[in-house]
Amino acid sequence: MRTRRAALTVAAASLVLSLAACGQSSEGGSKQEGKAKGKEQSTIGIAMPTKSSERWIADGNNMVAQFKKLGYKTDLQYGEDDVDQQVSQVENMITKGVDVLVIASIDGRALSDVLQQAADKNIKVISYDRLILGTKNVDYYASFDNEKVGVLQATYLIDKLGLKDGSKKGPFNIELFAGSPDDNNTRYVFQGAMKTLKPYLDSKQLVVRSGQTKLDQLTTLRWDGGTAQKRMDDLLTKAYGSQDLDAVLSPYDGMSIGILSSLKSDGYGTAAKPYPVVTGQDAEVASVKSIIAGQQTQTIYKDTRALAARAVQMADAVLTGKTPDVNDTKTYNNESKVVPTYLLQPVSVDKSNYKAELVDSGYIKASDLK
Repeated sequence: MRTRRAALTVAAASLVLSLAACGQSSEGGSKQEGKAKGKEQSTIGIAMPTKSSERWIADGNNMVAQFKKLGYKTDLQYGEDDVDQQVSQVENMITKGVDVLVIASIDGRALSDVLQQAADKNIKVISYDRLILGTKNVDYYASFDNEKVGVLQATYLIDKLGLKDGSKKGPFNIELFAGSPDDNNTRYVFQGAMKTLKPYLDSKQLVVRSGQTKLDQLTTLRWDGGTAQKRMDDLLTKAYGSQDLDAVLSPYDGMSIGILSSLKSDGYGTAAKPYPVVTGQDAEVASVKSIIAGQQTQTIYKDTRALAARAVQMADAVLTGKTPDVNDTKTYNNESKVVPTYLLQPVSVDKSNYKAELVDSGYIKASDLK
């Protein structure tokens, strides 16, 4: 605030100080404004990647409902897997004057410039589920333990094949898939899976007949099911033939559905040629129905209600002058800073426990699985 002239009256000085305390200076201190405006006048900008996956629809709706319960307004936008569109949506939110941004990025490296605009206006940024990379302008990160996701998927494969308890020795044929190369979670899920599978790959109890085991050979842009299906087609044509496939490490349900379509076209799904063990992630309704039907074998349940609640708590803390709760301050380096993080725990789900974990908890309605 500019230096006051000595001639100002005490009343005028008091008025100026009062306005400044309400965050109405020409520089616009966003954090003070949010506190002074009250929750009913504060808006949270929520940028989600796509509506093509039911989990992102659930994430967005859960946050809107929980922010509304606390008295906040929201601006929810879906980028539909178009990076430029998401950047434009975030830029518009900043222009409209949102008080906090919650972003699940499409491309974790594409937001540096627009987040600098947010920082210039003192708008705090919460990275949601997917870590935003290459910028210091990320304040907090809320996600699941993505490395554990990979560990759970790989452990399930090993158990289901009978390798862990020694009841079977193999060798078993396995093929590996990974998520989108522009999503930081892909690396963590892959690391968790590979460190678990490595002893069995080294001993040749698990054999990747395609020879494709490096991350850059396995990634699937935008986690797309159609892309995964095409790659599975190619693998079956080139690497199998008279050989059967025993297991598929698939990191996401939408990809698993595509992989299963390819397998079915190749004759799998009969008594003579059963489906291989196929993993997944996100407990989407289509995949849970597939599990019940004996097609997909497993998925990873990540309760998006709990994740949404964590992001809402972070935003509320920021706007009320508190420090958000975190439980990891060392792991998640986005190449510009270590981002304070709250990690939730994923759960492995198959035909034996889907009802207890998903239906009884209210995550999925029993009627949706009929």
